[in-house]
Amino acid sequence: MPSRTLPTFTRAEVESHASAASCFVTIGTKVYDVTDFVDVHPGGGDLLLEYAGKDVEEILKDPTSHPHSEAAYDVLDDSLVGFVVPEKAVGSNGSAHPKAEANGTLNGSTATGTSATYIHPRTGMSCEEDLSKETDISQDYKKHKFLDLNRPLFLQIWNGGFSKEFYLDQVHRPRHYKGGDSAPLFGNFLEPLTKTPWWMVPTIWLPCVGYGLYLANQGFERPAITAAHWVFGVFLWTFIEYCMHRFLFHLDDYLPDNRVGITAHFLLHGIHHYLPMDKYRLVMPPVLFVVLATPFWKLAQFVFAYNWYAGTAVYCGGIFGYICYDLTHYFLHHENLPLWYKQLKKYHLQHHFLDYELGFGVTSKFWDTIFGTELQPLTKTK
Repeated sequence: MPSRTLPTFTRAEVESHASAASCFVTIGTKVYDVTDFVDVHPGGGDLLLEYAGKDVEEILKDPTSHPHSEAAYDVLDDSLVGFVVPEKAVGSNGSAHPKAEANGTLNGSTATGTSATYIHPRTGMSCEEDLSKETDISQDYKKHKFLDLNRPLFLQIWNGGFSKEFYLDQVHRPRHYKGGDSAPLFGNFLEPLTKTPWWMVPTIWLPCVGYGLYLANQGFERPAITAAHWVFGVFLWTFIEYCMHRFLFHLDDYLPDNRVGITAHFLLHGIHHYLPMDKYRLVMPPVLFVVLATPFWKLAQFVFAYNWYAGTAVYCGGIFGYICYDLTHYFLHHENLPLWYKQLKKYHLQHHFLDYELGFGVTSKFWDTIFGTELQPLTKTK
């Protein structure tokens, strides 16, 4: 069975993750990130934090303390984030020697007993945490000759003369701007218009959804009928979300090989893949949303021409689905989510650092499964 693509850690690096904000434990050479489990640990978070950064193999089996069930080990299996590198494999600077496997998999150990890390040949990344590692801007520009993150990006894309092949290769190599701020896009008075904080989405659009539902409900005898149309609209949104992400945002194969097509792609979605952890360019600006949503309003009224109220209720459900999508997208990138959302976060960030041609669902994997574009989980050696 192919093994999981995971990094190696020195013992000192593991021990540095010893707080409620970042809690690692080990069993033998395996490293587990149990941060999300601190607040829900049956024995209390304080007990778990006592062993933060330490090996827990003995305490898990200790009959005096509490021998843990198979369910506890299942939770740990889902939290595997890497392996402890032996001391002899640690370099003089205190970090593990980087090592890549040519076949793209991670072996739990090599012939010498040293864990190995696969580094993706395109992105140069091995795990989702790499998305937040600050890019050396000057070195990146010297190496790739693509975009200088110190200068406005729009004119560089417009005047760059990049071929489509080169552009797509580079824009899907994620970078992280210094300090986690937003890189300049226009560098002038237009700059604030390119940034949208996540809270603007529910603030602007939830009242619109509420008012639309109020109007739609006037046309039905029972609220349950309005609710049924609304739920259908939410479900319909999940399909629209998948189609837009796959066939509009990732229209890569059919992208015109000229600066108009490349610039449009960059502004619509390319900048998000280039700088995926930019928190102010993660949700859709209100003006762009109005432009994209207007045709769907016309379509809803055409399909439900026999009943304006039905079309309005379905449309409101779709808008609510969009709100959930944008908020989910933001939180998958920037929040430490509850345990049941953790796998969805791993799934979406894998779309960024590993394979942008799969994994188009954000709020759900449902349509990826239906249409055969699901990212396969990174498996681990037993």
